[in-house]
Parts: sequence; structure tokens; C-alpha cells
Amino acid sequence: MTSALSRATAEQRRQAAAVLDDLITVLTLGGAKLPSLEVDWEYGRITGNYLIDLGSARPLDLLRIVDLLCKGLRYERLTHDD
Repeated sequence: MTSALSRATAEQRRQAAAVLDDLITVLTLGGAKLPSLEVDWEYGRITGNYLIDLGSARPLDLLRIVDLLCKGLRYERLTHDD
């Protein structure tokens, strides 16, 4: 039998899994990684709020992610007239 909380949070679970997959894919394409990246399924099961745990990472890995974010922001500023 499926609990009411489980039924009510089905879309949140799907969204958490999809965004995690997307994040891993984008990081991989950018040559970066977060080795402990995961959905906190237990917290979500208890609270109904599914969090993405970014975990721990080496400074070198984070430098690459920061570099990618900076380049993306620069590109966005150049291509948008906001």
C-alpha cells in the first residue's frame, strides 16, 4: 500500500532524480565532478522535501566548477539584454 506522503511527493522524487542526473551530466561534460553527489532520499521520505546533497569535494574540483559557472555567467550577460 502506498502512503499518502509517497503519493503526494511522487513528482518531487522524479524531479530530484532528474535534476541529479542533469547535474551529473553537465558536470561531466564540463570536466568537473562532485564525488558525493546524491539525493537525500531518507530526509525526503521523512519530511516530503527531497534535497540534493552536494557532499564533500576537493578544492581542485570546486575550482573547476567555479570556473564553469563564471564562464556561464559571462556568456549569459553577453547574450541577454536584461
